[in-house]
Amino acid sequence: MSDHDENPKRWCDMTSPVELPELPPADLPGLFDASVPPGVYRFPSVGPDALMQADAAGWFDAVVDLTGVTNKADFMERCATGLELPDYFGRNWDALADVLTDLSWWGKSRGYLVLATGWSEFEQADPQDAAEAANVFSAAVGFWSVRETPLSILLG
Repeated sequence: MSDHDENPKRWCDMTSPVELPELPPADLPGLFDASVPPGVYRFPSVGPDALMQADAAGWFDAVVDLTGVTNKADFMERCATGLELPDYFGRNWDALADVLTDLSWWGKSRGYLVLATGWSEFEQADPQDAAEAANVFSAAVGFWSVRETPLSILLG
């Protein structure tokens, strides 16, 4: 078991999902033309429009459906399915951070977009694990922000 799993409070103290910025729908195209910085954003509607814009920009996109998720185990399973994670994904915070900072299994792309639907429901059901997930997402976005290929995550 990793430090992250033994002491989840360590990551949760860094930021709270409540502090994540909102991305107005009108600003969505800016993610793809780099006029809006990559990030983890709350987004009011993570529907097909975002996917179509990502596809048109040559970005890889994936949807993680968190509807009905109330705990870490279910969250990890939905990530494994929605992100089509490799079989070696360990279903813990460190493993999620590892796969999000090595997206070679997704292939080359101009950018990466992850849409998480049902985020608010998950956040209400399990605020501690939602905070941990937001921190892992933020760290992965930070990793990619200094590289040629950006990663953005929209939480809706």
